[in-house]
Amino acid sequence: MDMKKMMRQAQKMQAQLAAAQEEIKGMTYEASAGGGMVKVEVTGEMMVKSITISPLAVDPDDVEMLEDMVMAATNEALRGMADLSNNRLNAVTGGMNIPGL
Repeated sequence: MDMKKMMRQAQKMQAQLAAAQEEIKGMTYEASAGGGMVKVEVTGEMMVKSITISPLAVDPDDVEMLEDMVMAATNEALRGMADLSNNRLNAVTGGMNIPGL
């Protein structure tokens, strides 16, 4: 294979990866727990953007259940965003394992 052609392909993939990473930063993912009583939205930068708690989920006698729902929704939102990010990057790399991604 021609070395110049290989370098152009590498540069093209690098530009596509940079664009995909910028796209991921703008993505959000929402997950819920407790039948939708607790909702958590995270960004592509793996930051919690919002937490919404239904008044029905607030029971002063069972704070532990609310804490569990918040944790479950947060973990699910982070997992979902990680999957979205990986799928987007794999679309660019063709599934190649590139260190640092």
